[in-house]
Amino acid sequence: MTFLRPFTLKALDNPQPAGTYRLVVDEDEILGVSILAYRRVATMLQTPALAVRVGAVQFHLVDPADLTAALDADRAALDEP
Repeated sequence: MTFLRPFTLKALDNPQPAGTYRLVVDEDEILGVSILAYRRVATMLQTPALAVRVGAVQFHLVDPADLTAALDADRAALDEP
């Protein structure tokens, strides 16, 4: 996922710079239903951004709603004059 401006998430201690980040979604199959279905177990954001080649890679457990709000705010900033 790509952020065009710096962003913050509740799960992260510091604001993150603009860039493209890897999002990892862990899902489990829901057994006992008539169709193949999955439920989300965890959503993790990898830092630093993919273009950064310095430092250790970390995965942060993030709230999907918080992530969506940050992405929406990033996109809304494009509409500002």
